[in-house]
Amino acid sequence: MTYQITIQPSGHRFPIEEHETVLEAALKHGYSLPYSCRDGVCGACKGRVLQGSIDYGKHQDSTLTAEEKAAGMALFCCAAPRSDLVIECKEISAVKDIQVKTMPCRVHSMERPAEDVMVLKLKLPANERLQFLAGQYIDILLKDQKPRSFSLANAPHDDEFLELHIRNITGGAFTHHVFEEMKEKDILRFKGPLGTFFLREDSDKPILFVASGTGFAPIKAIIEHALYIGIKRPMHFYWGARKLADLYMLDMAKEWEKRGIKFTPVLSDALPGDNWQGRTGFVHRAVMEDYSDLSGYEVYVCGAPVVVEAAHADFTASRKLPEASFYSDAFTFAPKTPSA
Repeated sequence: MTYQITIQPSGHRFPIEEHETVLEAALKHGYSLPYSCRDGVCGACKGRVLQGSIDYGKHQDSTLTAEEKAAGMALFCCAAPRSDLVIECKEISAVKDIQVKTMPCRVHSMERPAEDVMVLKLKLPANERLQFLAGQYIDILLKDQKPRSFSLANAPHDDEFLELHIRNITGGAFTHHVFEEMKEKDILRFKGPLGTFFLREDSDKPILFVASGTGFAPIKAIIEHALYIGIKRPMHFYWGARKLADLYMLDMAKEWEKRGIKFTPVLSDALPGDNWQGRTGFVHRAVMEDYSDLSGYEVYVCGAPVVVEAAHADFTASRKLPEASFYSDAFTFAPKTPSA
């Protein structure tokens, strides 16, 4: 059975199935409520039920007391509807509303979809979740070294693990550790979420996504989020790499095409064995060949600094893209510290 929820004071309304929790339904329909553990332990999602009845779900009594229930309070990560609901709670509307945490995590899995790319999945402690916006990043904290920043490649609704895409950079101390020394079940510490590279959901402009290499990671998170919440704006994804193997999740991008995301892969230095018949050259140049006027678009670019800088300069100067409609995240790396 389907019910309706109204959030106060915003007045936002969305449907909810009787088997869904309030938090699950809110996230599915693009409304971000505060949460952390998603397991009825931390209390971050606590809010008030103004009208209607709920099943409180499984939770710790110390987190939601009988007195609080009598006062209309509920844990929205656990509460399921038994009627239409009117609830009162704060909504996450911007990065400033999300708590930045420093947390431990465990390496759950390590996979290499390409020779020089490692996909790490990190598991948080029991009863912990990280609230973030699709496209944000975390800093891996290393003893006596500069933090290493990596974008989250998973969307917020799929947060059992934090997914990082790490390229093996020559001279990179941390990437060397990842590819040569790291093992599953290793413990890491991180700080996050960080950054302002995330989808602006209040716009109705068509979107161009431009990624180079592992700049695919945050674009993946944003596209998965957009598909999950049902955004209908036209979206076109360009992914640039040197050779075919560098498009390390090509099948995933092709699957998105079936769901309405136009996809254009671009190779700058294809190998003879690639038998490449697609677009060639610089990825942002492919965008310029396809679009003569970007004045009505939003553009999200992620990857090597040279790609981000060239895209910004050319899109704004010769394709009329407004400065305010260009969003970017440039990947850099920290070299090994010279030994004394």
